[in-house]
Amino acid sequence: MQTTKVNIRGVAVDNVDLDEALARVIELSQQDGVHAVYTPNAEIMQACMQSDSLRALFNRAELVLPDGAGVVLAAKILGTPLKAKTPGYDLGLAVADYAAKNSVPVYFLGGKPGVAQAAAEKLKARYKSLQIVGCHDGYFEKTGAMSDAVCKEIADSGAVFLYVCLGFPAQELWIDANRKALGSVAVAMGLGGSFDGYAGLVRRAPKLMIRLRLEWLWRLLHQPSRIGRMMNLPKFILGTLFSKKNR
Repeated sequence: MQTTKVNIRGVAVDNVDLDEALARVIELSQQDGVHAVYTPNAEIMQACMQSDSLRALFNRAELVLPDGAGVVLAAKILGTPLKAKTPGYDLGLAVADYAAKNSVPVYFLGGKPGVAQAAAEKLKARYKSLQIVGCHDGYFEKTGAMSDAVCKEIADSGAVFLYVCLGFPAQELWIDANRKALGSVAVAMGLGGSFDGYAGLVRRAPKLMIRLRLEWLWRLLHQPSRIGRMMNLPKFILGTLFSKKNR
């Protein structure tokens, strides 16, 4: 399927809802090569505004999803509205459901020791036929011999879908640098802290708060240490307003 890209201050974001995002991931999984899927929120977009190399990295991805109300709002301000917020967390669940129903092997990379395994057990209980062919925590050097060994482990596993939860920007940089070393992997998805949620270690915001686009407030209330990072949300929106004014 052909997706429409929306240019948000130099980052091309795919204008898709969750069903369309899943359809695109499935399509990519049936093509040659390793395809990158990134899920930026406003904090990540703000970092891209300050780095040419990060913007270029995101624009090399085959699928870039708006994971946050701030990204959706920015698109609206610029007069190029997006269909929906498309969280990486939800995409990961949708891909797991598809993989279970179609016997497609999956590998989990990232999180603290034991978290990827805990997430795998929870998802295998939810999606009965899910084949998770390997797990590895995120505590390894992201370049050099240790990273090469992780790549070999993933390649040897036969995985087609790779969930990478190393946090921004480590996960995107690692995927971009190792595309040619992942064997049969067809889709590598950068999914931030999703393993913590899948494992039940972090509660997701109630549906009402998500619907009201207040998921950021829920995270702040439960993780006050995020307040410095969350200042990037108003910075990104104010910068977007300024960029529109000066077009």
